[in-house]
Amino acid sequence: MLYLSGVVRPDMPAMITPRMGQKPPIGQRWAADNGRFSAPHNYTDAKYLAWLRKMPAESCLFATAPDVVGNAQATLEMSRPMLPKIRALGYKAALVAQDGLEALDVPWDEFDCLFVGGTTAWKLSEHAYSLVAEAKRRGKWTHMGRVNSWQRFRAAAAAGYDSADGTVLRFDPNRPVHEWSGRALSNPGLWSDAA
Repeated sequence: MLYLSGVVRPDMPAMITPRMGQKPPIGQRWAADNGRFSAPHNYTDAKYLAWLRKMPAESCLFATAPDVVGNAQATLEMSRPMLPKIRALGYKAALVAQDGLEALDVPWDEFDCLFVGGTTAWKLSEHAYSLVAEAKRRGKWTHMGRVNSWQRFRAAAAAGYDSADGTVLRFDPNRPVHEWSGRALSNPGLWSDAA
């Protein structure tokens, strides 16, 4: 399982938003987050698509369609027109799963990655885990957002996610999260739940 840093670093993949004003190092894997969550007043579909055109699609794991935190219905209405546009630019399109998606018709064929966002309670619920299992059954990449502790990373790994991201390195640049993806998973006793 990959951990994507919330800051661009040469030693690990990153989750990058348009507002960061950065590109990944050449050839480094990365993922694109539309940035609507942190600055909804600055987001437009046109700006996001223009930014994606300037970024290296060939090394990108996925690019998220816009979403509304905690509201699956509003997210689907906002995302569905953008998913084919993201794919047309050469990216794997990610649908950000939000609270209540389990009660809706999921347009599985319209996206390549299921990015589990939503509230913390929903993200860690059986509903979210069932959606991840279905996505994996369909051959989709799965990603959990806002993973800022070893305990959350371990839960995501146990659920079969392919990747996770978080901002822990922005606030604690010396935290050894780059080890979470390799050595730590092969030796769970290495880290405490509080790490």
